[in-house]
Amino acid sequence: MHFTLTAADQHQLGAYRADPQGAPKGGMVVIQEIFGVNRHIRAVADQYALDGFVVLAPDVFWRQAPRVELGYEGADRERAFALMRQAQPDQLLADVQRAVAALRARPEVAGKVGAFGYCMGGRLAYLAAATAGVDAASCFYGGGIQDHLHHAANVRCPIQFHYGERDSMIPPAAVQKVQTAFAGKPAEVFLYPADHGFNCWERASYEPRAAALAHARTLAHFAQHLY
Repeated sequence: MHFTLTAADQHQLGAYRADPQGAPKGGMVVIQEIFGVNRHIRAVADQYALDGFVVLAPDVFWRQAPRVELGYEGADRERAFALMRQAQPDQLLADVQRAVAALRARPEVAGKVGAFGYCMGGRLAYLAAATAGVDAASCFYGGGIQDHLHHAANVRCPIQFHYGERDSMIPPAAVQKVQTAFAGKPAEVFLYPADHGFNCWERASYEPRAAALAHARTLAHFAQHLY
């Protein structure tokens, strides 16, 4: 269902909300890739709702193109990168922080909230772990996390990082930087024989075995720390 939040500048921020069938076991903010809260992101939200979470997927491109939904190739891909370049990082993070706060305020969530995202959303999930007080986070092929490791000291919740070994957008040196920064912390770094975007079944890079294993690890992670 469509849900409305109030952004930090008092404008209305849209989000997709998915609710569990039974009593919620926690809350989760699912953060989009650069392609908007499209069919895949809504399906992921629905999937985690079936696992017992109240899920919010905020429309973080609402300032540039409200409720935009894009595909992964051609003109849609070009527009997605243009929207990412136009977006202000501080505003994106502020919107995620608002979504976390909104979930935490819901009486049915019982206070425990996680952050989870893909690519740009993976980076924002990491930053939410550092700044929004989430109880757990999971970052799928989070582009640019290696450039924001000055925030690592502020990440006190359990966190996961999922990377594809064949991901040309996130080279092995970037993954190594993340591993080094989080050594000794409650963090897990997983590598899969896959390319960027391996979780999305609508992309050519979809790798079902890697996606299934990453989902199982993420669900176990959130079940341990949010239930």
